[in-house]
Amino acid sequence: QVQLVESGGGLVQPGGSLRLSCAASERTLSSTVGWFRQAPGKEREFVAAITRVGSSTDYADSVKGRFTIFRDNAKTTVYLQMGSLRPEDTAVYYCAANGPGYGVGFRAWSPTDFRSWGQGTQVTVSS
Repeated sequence: QVQLVESGGGLVQPGGSLRLSCAASERTLSSTVGWFRQAPGKEREFVAAITRVGSSTDYADSVKGRFTIFRDNAKTTVYLQMGSLRPEDTAVYYCAANGPGYGVGFRAWSPTDFRSWGQGTQVTVSS
């Protein structure tokens, strides 16, 4: 059974930074990995992804220029570096793996693109 473990969430002031980590086996994190988030009363939404083939990255418009997704060299951890955080970034953040190797082209990423999920980590942006 694939196990993804997220960490790094917490409380941060607006304008601050956090780095989320997603740990798993090399086999799992060599696949296409994504980060999603879900705020109370809202649907789970795409945040960022890094593809298996070519390690291409993709971001939601709402986080572009503020968040960065990357893998460590051992491919056992995928990070989401978050900066210039806003109150609207408050949500539970989920790591997902085993997505489509080449990404999804021009369509929007969906939670159904990924087969494996972590348990989530809470990020709260508040003064």
